[in-house]
Amino acid sequence: MNIKIFLLLSLLAISGITAVGQQEATALTFSISVNDEMKASFNPDGRLLIYLSKTEKPEPRYSSVFDGKAFIFGKNFHNWKPNEIKEISGDNDWIKTSEWDFNSVPQGTYYVQALWVQNRDAESRSNTPGNLYTTAVEINTNKTQLVKLSFSETIPERKLEDHELVEYFEMESPVLTDWWNKSMHLKASVLLPSGYKNNPDKKYPVRYNVAGYGGRYTRINSLIKNEEFMSWWTSEDAPQIITVFLDGEGPFGDCYQLDSENSGPYGEALTKELIPQIEKQYRIEGTAKSRFVDGCSTGGWVSLALQLIYPETFNGCWSYSPDPVSFAKMQLVNVYQNENAFYNDRGYLRPSMRDIYGEPRFSIKQEITAENVEGYSNTYVTSGGQWGAWNALYSPKGKDGLPVPIFDPVTGAVNKEAAEHWEKYDLLKHTASNWPELGPKLQGKINIWMGDMDNFYLNNAMRDFDEYMKNTTNPKSDAQIEFTPMKGHCSNYSHKKVLTEIQQKLDEME
Repeated sequence: MNIKIFLLLSLLAISGITAVGQQEATALTFSISVNDEMKASFNPDGRLLIYLSKTEKPEPRYSSVFDGKAFIFGKNFHNWKPNEIKEISGDNDWIKTSEWDFNSVPQGTYYVQALWVQNRDAESRSNTPGNLYTTAVEINTNKTQLVKLSFSETIPERKLEDHELVEYFEMESPVLTDWWNKSMHLKASVLLPSGYKNNPDKKYPVRYNVAGYGGRYTRINSLIKNEEFMSWWTSEDAPQIITVFLDGEGPFGDCYQLDSENSGPYGEALTKELIPQIEKQYRIEGTAKSRFVDGCSTGGWVSLALQLIYPETFNGCWSYSPDPVSFAKMQLVNVYQNENAFYNDRGYLRPSMRDIYGEPRFSIKQEITAENVEGYSNTYVTSGGQWGAWNALYSPKGKDGLPVPIFDPVTGAVNKEAAEHWEKYDLLKHTASNWPELGPKLQGKINIWMGDMDNFYLNNAMRDFDEYMKNTTNPKSDAQIEFTPMKGHCSNYSHKKVLTEIQQKLDEME
């Protein structure tokens, strides 16, 4: 070794400073209690999530783990008595997003917060009503220390904005209740047109809006708070169309509004229960000619899938930036041919998100690692996240009663048997195999927009779908599929634009 380097390293060691590329680490222990006001609502069984973030805002429980500034640890606990103070040390059985554990936390300033996920029967995700959380505590890991946290806050129930044009809808679903053997409810919010209450004998066309991933019926609130939209909506220029905002909640994340071996008959519940009931209650015309569906991202995929699978139920879909419509290009994964979802054939990590200039933001492996922490099974299968929901919809039910994972949660190895089951939900395969019967029912009904630099690589699958539709015969498809250069995910989506185009179609039908 060069004598100068040797002397430098010796001095560093004597002074307690680490060499370049290394970082001193500290052990953390936790003492977690339940605030007196929370004890009555505290469920002794749940999943504890501990967040460490290098930034104060947003709260650690909302921080992104994909920028290297926030980390999540997850572990199930049972029989945690409300009066018990849980002492936690750095054992190795935590599922985590970091490469280090509580025994070796890199030195620095962190904001620490805990979340108690105790309400899984009601909702599938972590930051949802009924779950408890602590306030964030600032620490500096310059020494071994005990971090004291107390569950003092409850995530509140959702509520809609108070507005004369807003209605809340809820019904028990007989078919889902029977399937799950417990009471299951469907929820939605309704945006009425400005003339609704002054025309008690008039019947209206309807637009069913499907949210982006995990979107809830409360997303109507953002429109009500949008002064520009509401000024237009309450003007004489706005279409007289009722919008129903469907709820995305399901047992394993977003239900995707379709029948599933794992989540149950959500497609049947929508088409045979919710739609008939809501159209009766709100003076909707109740015919397929006056019924439309739209959405972006997950909502883009669901709206297109509903139009393809129930072609005679809807008279048109407006699908923006839909999730992968072909699983041969499930983002950058070919689930039918690739051996591994995390790494491509050259051994490179597959990105899951990019900016519109192609710069990767995070990988599929990072995404799954985070979902593994959230999942009560210690895997993404029960995370309530994006991959968990895709997997619940497309995969068969396993012997353990949970969805069969499409790929290994740690290694990324693809399960070929599960992939075969996914074919049923491959929209390109479905369309191609049923075109002689399906094609005539879709004429004039398919409207799709896609940014050609979609942030989640969704344009790849849509290019294949577009190519197929352009080459159809008997009949020749008239699907309107638009690609816009250098546009990203959902960047052209507009409620006003969709409503205006639906009205144009209604005018053409007269």
